[in-house]
Amino acid sequence: MKKTIKDVPLKSKKVLVRVDYNVPLNDQGQITNDKRIAATLPTINYLLEQDCAVILMSHLGRPKGKAVPSMSLKPAAARLGELLKKEVFMAPDCVGPEVKKMAANLKNGQLLLLENLRFHAEEEKNDAAFAAELASLGEVFVQDAFGTVHRAHASTAGIVNHMPLAACGFLVEKELKFLGETLNNPRHPFLAILGGAKVSDKIAVIDNLLTKVDSLIIGGAMAYTFLKAEGIETGKSLVEDDKLSVARDLLKKAQDKKISLLIPIDHIIVDKVDFAGKKVDSAASIKETEGAEIPDGFYGVDIGPMTIKRIAPVVMEARTIVWNGPLGVFEIDQFSKGTIEIANLVAQATEKGAVSVIGGGDSIAAAKKAGVDKKISHISTGGGASLEFLEGKPLPGIAALPDK
Repeated sequence: MKKTIKDVPLKSKKVLVRVDYNVPLNDQGQITNDKRIAATLPTINYLLEQDCAVILMSHLGRPKGKAVPSMSLKPAAARLGELLKKEVFMAPDCVGPEVKKMAANLKNGQLLLLENLRFHAEEEKNDAAFAAELASLGEVFVQDAFGTVHRAHASTAGIVNHMPLAACGFLVEKELKFLGETLNNPRHPFLAILGGAKVSDKIAVIDNLLTKVDSLIIGGAMAYTFLKAEGIETGKSLVEDDKLSVARDLLKKAQDKKISLLIPIDHIIVDKVDFAGKKVDSAASIKETEGAEIPDGFYGVDIGPMTIKRIAPVVMEARTIVWNGPLGVFEIDQFSKGTIEIANLVAQATEKGAVSVIGGGDSIAAAKKAGVDKKISHISTGGGASLEFLEGKPLPGIAALPDK
């Protein structure tokens, strides 16, 4: 277990907090979803209760080492101020003499947000001098940006080498508790549900989960690679032909370990669809297949009713559920039924006492679309980080923190 902010002396200290304020902005520079900012409030409020001077740092977007005004964190400072009902000072940069002066003059109980870390190329290079300059602004480092801990950057990993005290905040602590306990000490039956477009994105995840789960449900476009690997016709569906042998190996591994690996046995299919624009041609033919085969000229876009019926009892019997990735093109309403049904089933299983963890932006959006996001045990704030955690990879931003 890593040290948390309750394990280090904080009273009246200057605390540097890595947050994840990589929020979506519209063309007018307004925040369209403040969930990531709101998620940091418990940690910030606790630090303010300890009479700390709080310096927050984050990245936003991919400015590639240059100052891009449209990627400024000023809207995040304004929104945080609204949520806290308190002024949040905004720094003109994240390093340099002016920032150093602002940090030095920051009084206990006050908040300062540094400008976008990625305006400097040194951030993503994990440059030691840049990390040391960031560290010089405070006395304690707090890691509360789970969405970035899989990156070995100056503000996530390098900075810990230059701080006398470091710990994780409440958000990261919660993520580690749920993801760690889910993977390392699950209640059985343990079920994983994986969706999304590509097998290649999830090979390591499937491989690691096959050492832990009792059942694995695979849906989304990546299911078509598994179906083709079994010799089943997939029509025009997205298939990674170079990953067919990998899919066969994973199917065999599941069989050898007596793990129930479930792939779709029927589908919703369409002959005309604009995947990029997320819309269906008005003249398109949409239908259900009678089995696993997808006819020529058609794309598989969702799991069918027989598949839902087959996997429902597996979900309802599970005591631990990890879900990452939608089971169809859920952004298009006609193809969202399978994913919505799964979201409802996971919520029902949770109400019956299962522990459920959802990671990945699309799965979270699906749970919200189904109106069940509040019924899930834990919704992870880090898509890439939660995926790498499921792979069993060490996360640099966590590994750098001291143990209890």
